[in-house]
Amino acid sequence: MFNENLKKLRVQHKLTQEELAQQIGIAKSTISMYENGKRQPNFETAEIIADFFNVNMDNLIRREEIEGLIDIPAATTGVMIPVLGYVRAGVPMTAVENIIDYEEISKEDAAKGEHFGLVIKGDSMEPRFAEGDVVIVRKQETVENGEIAVVLVNGDDATVKKFYRSDNGIKLVSTNPTYDPFFYTPDEVNSLPVQVIGRVVELRAKF
Repeated sequence: MFNENLKKLRVQHKLTQEELAQQIGIAKSTISMYENGKRQPNFETAEIIADFFNVNMDNLIRREEIEGLIDIPAATTGVMIPVLGYVRAGVPMTAVENIIDYEEISKEDAAKGEHFGLVIKGDSMEPRFAEGDVVIVRKQETVENGEIAVVLVNGDDATVKKFYRSDNGIKLVSTNPTYDPFFYTPDEVNSLPVQVIGRVVELRAKF
């Protein structure tokens, strides 16, 4: 199908949705809708996409033929992981509507556990992490004090913070000094709950 082939070609050419959109002169949101199968390109746009990737337009929409059109050795050097726009309790990491892009990690890193990317929102982790940057996260339920963790509070959107645990509870600290730390008592940790879902292992800044 066109949406699967488009995503495969983009990822194997190591392009983000935004970069592809800029290259071919259409909106990033349109690329996203194409890849989610929510919209189909007209003939002219399909031709532009096929020309950009140097593939036959007829084959672009045929899932069974696209494999033979891609010859990019670098595409097999690592493992592609999904980049998520948000994380909520109970939402699978591979939920199609939640995937906004892909990043590549080494096979060695992939062997250490399940990974996903997460887009930074807001400025609470500046200057190290800026809004729009992508952090690579290894899924795990515990982290050491002082490590940067992805934490779910009350099942809402994940927050990225420095993590500290003591007998008095859990403290989540921003690197931006204008933000006060969040503190949760042991009762709040259990009742809200406060849940570590991963450790940030890499930052990929976006310019």
